[in-house]
Amino acid sequence: MSVSLLNDHQARRYSRHLLLADIGEIGQQRLLDAKVLLVGMGGLGSVAAQYLAAAGVGQLVIADFDTLEESNLQRQVLYRESNLGQLKVEAAREQLLSINSELQVRTVSRRLEGQQLQMEAQLADVVLDCSDNIATRYAVNTACKQTNTPLISGAAVAFDGQLMMFDFRSTSACYQCLFPNAVEQQLNCATAGILGPVVGTMATLQALEALKFIAQMPSPQWGRFSHFDGRNLEWMHVKIRSNPECPCCAS
Repeated sequence: MSVSLLNDHQARRYSRHLLLADIGEIGQQRLLDAKVLLVGMGGLGSVAAQYLAAAGVGQLVIADFDTLEESNLQRQVLYRESNLGQLKVEAAREQLLSINSELQVRTVSRRLEGQQLQMEAQLADVVLDCSDNIATRYAVNTACKQTNTPLISGAAVAFDGQLMMFDFRSTSACYQCLFPNAVEQQLNCATAGILGPVVGTMATLQALEALKFIAQMPSPQWGRFSHFDGRNLEWMHVKIRSNPECPCCAS
């Protein structure tokens, strides 16, 4: 006679996961035991975190130093008007716990960098880069590479989205291989605008791939760059090649 890994409450709450052969009780227990680091709680992080919380991921570490502004509400759908002026991580923690009271949420309300970033990456099962600037993307990429932590990176501006995944537990190209000499550009949400569902689409896919990874499901997205054209609902996929001169991962 098999013994259930989940208690009665968990079996009811996650019953739709238990019906999936690729998840089941074992996969759900893996989700409950998992720890995910989200760097950035703007349009990407605020959406991805909701799906991770609802799915039963046991612990979320959310990092962001910004406060909520009125212009954020158009796409950062975790927040409410009453949260204006609050630190995003504090408002997010309250909302996420209202989704799942058994969730553990730890907040980092300052810029995550240096040794602290490396430590947080090392403690996580998977990292979601939900940031909005190149410097942070490079730093998160380097920390994950140094700690062999899988990285799921998303981006969105105007009608376009990007999704990249790197499994640093094995030999893998990295974000800097793909964008070796990237510089901060004027094309961002503040200057070019963003349609809310576009960033929501990329964030949902980040959450989907994180859940699949934790449940030990395969994915063709590892080591692949995907571009989403929200105007025409078209995708372009490109395999990411290692750069032998990459300053981050070249031996």
